[in-house]
Order: sequence, then structure tokens, then C-alpha cells
Amino acid sequence: MGISSEGLSAEYQEPLGPAGVRLRERPRSPLQEGHVAVAIRTAGLNHLDLWLAHGAQRIDPPRVICADGAGVVEESAGGRWRTGDEVVLLPTVSDGTCDACRAGQEVYCPQFGILGEHTDGTACARLQVPERMLYPKPAALSWEEAAAFPLTFLTAWRMLTTRARLKPGETLLVVGAGAGVGGAAILIGRFLGARVLATSRSEAKQEQARKLGAQEAFGTEGFSNPVRELTAKQGVDVIFDSVGAATIDEDLKAVRMGGRIVTCGSTSGPKVTILWPRLFFRHADILGSTMGNATEFEAVLEMLGQGVKPVVDSVFPLAGVEAALTHLDNAEQFGKVVLRVSD
Repeated sequence: MGISSEGLSAEYQEPLGPAGVRLRERPRSPLQEGHVAVAIRTAGLNHLDLWLAHGAQRIDPPRVICADGAGVVEESAGGRWRTGDEVVLLPTVSDGTCDACRAGQEVYCPQFGILGEHTDGTACARLQVPERMLYPKPAALSWEEAAAFPLTFLTAWRMLTTRARLKPGETLLVVGAGAGVGGAAILIGRFLGARVLATSRSEAKQEQARKLGAQEAFGTEGFSNPVRELTAKQGVDVIFDSVGAATIDEDLKAVRMGGRIVTCGSTSGPKVTILWPRLFFRHADILGSTMGNATEFEAVLEMLGQGVKPVVDSVFPLAGVEAALTHLDNAEQFGKVVLRVSD
């Protein structure tokens, strides 16, 4: 796919956790035809970067981390971008030529992947990518905010619109509001006209979820009881869950008859045990989703243009990448942790 991370970069080198990600100077290479070189200003961390650092992903080092990034066009060998253009990166990769890609369904591409996992990522001084992976940076967003939305907002948008078909007036429950994707789901749910509820293990994060737009928030343990009380024992229309094994039973208790559970992650473990009658007696749908298509990313950009802003928890210099990953590893954040690569 011709993606190349160059210059000073934060590189996963050993499966030691945050200490295994270190700075390294990478060589520059000539610009490929149809590609654009971006001078990266900011890069956003995701839990994916932690899993990589801990050796939980089947990725052999070295690998430059981060899927999210924003910067300024430094050099262009295509016709769409000029030097000095401010851009954000589409955080997914695909071959761009297969039947799925031509149909606008890149998520089904045999070569579909994520920047910073299946290719080198954005935590670098200069990144070369195909020009179709670039979009104008939303003018209303700071550089830090521009690196805080791509992966999580794209994922949450597809989950709530394409997969769960959330409608205005429906009730949405976001399980795990402190995660970047959870915060995105609260904002998107409110934007789409839903009544939003949220859970978190942290009381401080519950309060932050309310400030973000959740009508009510409560602890993650045993959340089905307060959810059913708030919905006159009916349950919610849609549950947004990136936790998985630890919360699926509560999800099935909290969803209404004929409701939908949409999931994009398994932060509590990859294997799930379900009380099967609870699923089929409630006529519930369990929907899987990962990342999204370019058209869905364009819809996210349109939403951001209407005033929705991602939440930035903290900003670290590129040289502080180990401290940034440690902060993320400690689950101290609400919103996104961002690396400032250059000024």
C-alpha cells in the first residue's frame, strides 16, 4: 500500500508494555506516484497501541504506532493536494481496487487494516500515504482535537448508524463511557437525537459522561437494574459495548424486547459466555462492527463541521510517548491521549 513512516518516530520495538515503544530516526524515501507526504503535527493514541506494546497483537516489531494523525502536506505526487494543505488521515487502509473497495465497502476488502497495526502509523515526523487517505482538517478543530477523533468517531459512527440503525428518540446505553470510543458514542448519540445513558466504573467518569451529554450515568457493575428502572422496566433500544465478556450478561438484561446490542471490542477478554435463552426470548440482535468506510468518515467530518468536538484528555510530546502510554494503561483518561509531534 506504499505507506511509509519517516523521520523521528515512536516505534514498537519489544513487547514490554509502554517501555517497549521507543523513539527512532527512520530514513526518508522518495515520494511515490499518487502519494502525499504529510508533516505530522499530532497523533492520537488508542488502546490498540497499548495492546501492540504489550505483545497482545500478532504484529512483529518494529512498527510505528498510532492510527490517528493530522498535519500539513509537505510534498504531493498526486493531483488532489497542495503543499501547505492542512489534513487529517483516514485511519484505515485498503487496496482501493477490489470489488468491495469499488463498491464503497472498504471494510470488506481482503487487504483492510488499520494504520499503526497492519502498516506503520502516524507517530512520526513525516508520513507517506496514498492521496485518497487524506481529508481536509476541520477548521473548527485544534491540532490536538484533529488527532483525537478519526478512529474512535469512525468506529462509533458506523456502529450507531450503519449497524444499529439508531433513530431519533430512541434510548442508547453506552457501556464504558471513559474510553475514547465511548465518549464518541455519547456525542454521536446526542447528535442523532437519541436519549443517552452511560456506565463507567469511575464515579468521576460518570460525572464527565453527564457533562458530555449523557442524561444519566451509573456504575458498570450491575447496570441493568438502574437501566430498567429508568426505562419503566422496558430496557433500552440500543446498547453500545466495547467491553465484551464482562458486560454481555448485563447487556442482555438491559436491552428491550427486539433491541440491538452493537459491539466493536473485547477489552475484558476474547471469549464470551451467553445465557442463550436470554438472547432468543428477548428477540435481541447482537451486531459486530469494526472501523468504517470512507463515506462514513465523510459523514463524521460533516458532523464535526456542525459543532461536535472530540474530547482531549491530555497531550504529551512525542518524546514522552512512554509516559503517555502509561497514562492510558492506568485507565486514568477520559477522552483521547494525544502526542504532539511538531509545532
